Amino acid sequence: MLISLYLFISYGFIALVMFIASMLKKQEYVSEETSRKIIHIGVSNWYFIALYFASSIDIGLLIIPPITFIFFNYLSYRLNLVKGMERADKKDLGTVYYPIALLALLLFSNQIGKVDVGFLGFMVLGYGDGLAAVIGKKFGRTRSKSGKSFIGSLTMFIVSLVVSIVTILYFQQPNYVILALFIAVFATFVEYFTPKGLDNLTVPIFTSLLYYVLLLL
Repeated sequence: MLISLYLFISYGFIALVMFIASMLKKQEYVSEETSRKIIHIGVSNWYFIALYFASSIDIGLLIIPPITFIFFNYLSYRLNLVKGMERADKKDLGTVYYPIALLALLLFSNQIGKVDVGFLGFMVLGYGDGLAAVIGKKFGRTRSKSGKSFIGSLTMFIVSLVVSIVTILYFQQPNYVILALFIAVFATFVEYFTPKGLDNLTVPIFTSLLYYVLLLL
């Protein structure tokens, strides 16, 4: 019964986010890129659902939604099933890497027994990387050869810093300001130097690994 509730809430939440983004794009309230980032940011909040059920459901069942969406997102990438989620550039596998990163973080957090490690990395991806793209595209004027803007990178740093401080404080870790600064700077550099799409893997995984290493020091 509990697993059924978990899956119903998980799939229902993700479907709702995709539906809202697709409708906003269809009605031309938002651009294609903004629609993608609504999904990018919105779906990252699924991690809260996973955290709520984590103590009651075995990890083998907890990872069913991200595994499902690895296959679903790949089909959508190939067949353009969710137009509000896909880019015209078929070399960009970012939507497939996204649930792969989620799966990796859930498994890693379970292995080390620290749920905050995976949570922080995925929130940095969802909110930091997501808002950096939206604000950078709208207000960015000076861009690097990779297409990244200064204002976008600044947004990545600020949001990553806020996410890190809130997460570290909530999980009652010491030296939260120093930890958060290290994490925010590191995540910003990773996002800046990683090719588009691949940052859906590098940002959350490397950020979580850094956080874990810092906790061990």
